[in-house]
Amino acid sequence: MKRLILLCAVVMGFALTSGTASAQDNEKAEFKFNEEKHDFGKIPQGTPVTTEFVFTNVGTAPLILAEVRPTCGCTIADYTKTPVKPGEKGVIKITYNAAAAMPFNKTIVVKSNAKTPEKYLNIVGEVIAKTTTGTGTN
Repeated sequence: MKRLILLCAVVMGFALTSGTASAQDNEKAEFKFNEEKHDFGKIPQGTPVTTEFVFTNVGTAPLILAEVRPTCGCTIADYTKTPVKPGEKGVIKITYNAAAAMPFNKTIVVKSNAKTPEKYLNIVGEVIAKTTTGTGTN
């Protein structure tokens, strides 16, 4: 009889503990971006371009961006540094330095406390070489 009571107590304790863990797992932040890929199209060489990736926290806990890291030195990121409450919006601002005349496809890695802890944003486009016109002097 003592074993049966002990077994019931252990099973009940496990059920309560696992239920608490599941409830905590549901308390997560989550991104919903307006867009995850931005196409700049054709841009002139030597002219930096900027876009903003706007997101909403559709989760149930505050969303905290731990790191926003472009994969190359030609791209600069600035982002919302304060926790984004559920239902509120944040911004990741990306500036690309269009130095080399060629197509580009750059990735920005976003690390956070979200249900999906690592997100990838992309910027694409084509840098067009500047054309020079003659001055007509002899």
